[in-house]
Amino acid sequence: MSAVLRAASNCRQLCKSYSTRMASTGPIQSAIQETLTENLQPVHLEVINESYMHNVPKGSETHFKVLVVSEKFENLPLIKRHRLVNELVKTKLEGNFVHALSIEAKVPSQWSADYKVDPSPNCRGGFGK
Repeated sequence: MSAVLRAASNCRQLCKSYSTRMASTGPIQSAIQETLTENLQPVHLEVINESYMHNVPKGSETHFKVLVVSEKFENLPLIKRHRLVNELVKTKLEGNFVHALSIEAKVPSQWSADYKVDPSPNCRGGFGK
C-alpha cells in the first residue's frame, strides 16, 4: 500500500475515532484536540485524559497525554516539536489550568497504525511519596 493510501486510511480511522470520542470528552480535552488538528493537520492524534489516575475530583481535566503524528514536525528536533505543541495548547486554553501534558510528537515515518501509547505510571500522591 502506498504512503498516500495509508495516510488516507489512517485519516478515515481517525475521523471515526474522533466522532466516537468527542461525545465523551470534556471542554479542555476537546480544545486540545481542536487546536492540534487545526494547526498540525495530524496523520494521527490521540489526546488521553489521565486525570482519573490522580488525586483530583472526578471529571477533572488536569493531566493529559498526547500522541500527535504530523508532517509539520519534519526537520524539527524533538524539543522544538514539544515546544510547538505546548505553545499551541497554551494559546488555545488561554489560562485554563492543565497540570501535566505528556507529549509524543512524531513524524509519519516514526509511527505505524499498530503503535500503542504506553500508559503512564500510577500516581504516587505527589512529592515522590
